[in-house]
Amino acid sequence: MNDLVAIERVTPEPTTSNLHGSIKWSPVQSIWTLANGILGLVGVVFFFSWGAVAAFVILTAMTVCAGHSVGMHRLLIHRSFKTYRGLEYVFVWLGVLVGMAGPMGMIRQHDMRDWHQRQATCPPHPSHAAGFWRDAWWQMHCQFVLDHPPRFEIEQQVAQDAVYQWIERWWRWQQVPVAIGLFMLGGLGFVLWGVCLRVFVTLTGHWAVGHYAHRQGAQGWVIEGLPVQGYNLTRMGLLTFGESWHGNHHAFPHSAKLGVEAGQADPGFWFIATLRALGLAWDVQGPDDQPPRDGLRRV
Repeated sequence: MNDLVAIERVTPEPTTSNLHGSIKWSPVQSIWTLANGILGLVGVVFFFSWGAVAAFVILTAMTVCAGHSVGMHRLLIHRSFKTYRGLEYVFVWLGVLVGMAGPMGMIRQHDMRDWHQRQATCPPHPSHAAGFWRDAWWQMHCQFVLDHPPRFEIEQQVAQDAVYQWIERWWRWQQVPVAIGLFMLGGLGFVLWGVCLRVFVTLTGHWAVGHYAHRQGAQGWVIEGLPVQGYNLTRMGLLTFGESWHGNHHAFPHSAKLGVEAGQADPGFWFIATLRALGLAWDVQGPDDQPPRDGLRRV
């Protein structure tokens, strides 16, 4: 069983400043993103088939819903429900296939961004305050490196886990078994659609949702005193498996349910509810299961 609970992973040092740093090009991540985009475009132009489209759609749904939204975000990062450790490994591995980072890298990216957004002033990189194209470049090809960062510590149950250490070390290579299976199933076209195009589209989609969900949209709640607010992107719930309800997530970061109001489709939570009905998930957190955030106000 998994008895982990959410902890505070970011601890400021006496010299820590969230404002002083520089945006630096990350060549490996940039090449990774561009290579998948170019090869995905090759697949679209020269290797179109309905089977390849089906591989793209099915694998995208699996990796984004069960992997990124449920496994990485709601389980590994926020511990909004519990499941068996072996099943957790499967969900997190599917999340790694999205192509953003390994498990430790995803925790660091998420928690550092949230820490920045909870300060009195937030720089333009973690707040998505730059324009459309600049923010796309910054988020998908660069890193914001602080001169004096806070101490970051991942809980030992994750950081010392041999499975997570292995996945973290080889996270980009996790695409290889998927690519082999796709090649055996449908040749090179299936690989270009089911791996390269899927990774590029998912990376771009993740950035786009984050960009707009911190700039405009509907609001059910605000967190008073903070410079960065979350917004709900209406009519995007199904396409993003519930991740577009980002204003709700800012209000209730502990909740496994992101679509907390009537009519807010949340397939990620439907998946968790199905696991709970099957006895594979428990201690599922809802919006009212933790004390409200300081400054939370209903709009």
